[in-house]
Amino acid sequence: MPGLPADERSERGAASVEQAGLALLMALVCAAAIAAVAASPPERGAPELARALAQKLRCAPRLPDACWHDPLTTAYGRPVAGLVRALAPPPRALPGPDGGTLLPVDFRRCRIASCAAPGPREGLTASNRVVTTFASVEDRRRSDGTVAVTYWEYRPGLGWDRLVREASAGEAAELAATPLPETAVPRIVPLETLAGRNHAAFSAGEEPPWRWQVESAVP
Repeated sequence: MPGLPADERSERGAASVEQAGLALLMALVCAAAIAAVAASPPERGAPELARALAQKLRCAPRLPDACWHDPLTTAYGRPVAGLVRALAPPPRALPGPDGGTLLPVDFRRCRIASCAAPGPREGLTASNRVVTTFASVEDRRRSDGTVAVTYWEYRPGLGWDRLVREASAGEAAELAATPLPETAVPRIVPLETLAGRNHAAFSAGEEPPWRWQVESAVP
């Protein structure tokens, strides 16, 4: 580097070589580990180890905060999140315009009928899309003592379907501890925290009835 003493330039060059060597060593270790897993049947603890590693990789950018928050907990808090999960309607395949059946999907990733067709596995469409339901909540426990959860299902070519579930404050308390696994079906996306939802473009006949009707919540 111009302007630096020769000894300092040599030290910088050595540091770069060391860094490159370290990166290469890490790549070789990762490759060896992958090859070892592929070459031998997984042991009992292998899935748990894989999940732990995946969690650490995913959480690293968020440290020192808590690693992962369920989207429902982020939007509504843990008690109401449990209620939203507990009252979620099971995915329904409805007749589509072309005669086939369609599952509810995430409109951000699927806008044609072929990617919403039922697949061989529960929770997935034929094109490997995760069955998705959107939600919005009216927490009226301080007024009339109830919580209203609206579930919005989108199917390409059919548009939006609305389902409302209500619960008393007592029922909400009973369901607050409902587990919130990442693999739960359907995947539920809170509209309150969905960025850009009111500006998404839809074709004629698929305009979302919730546009500008759901108050935003800042996580």
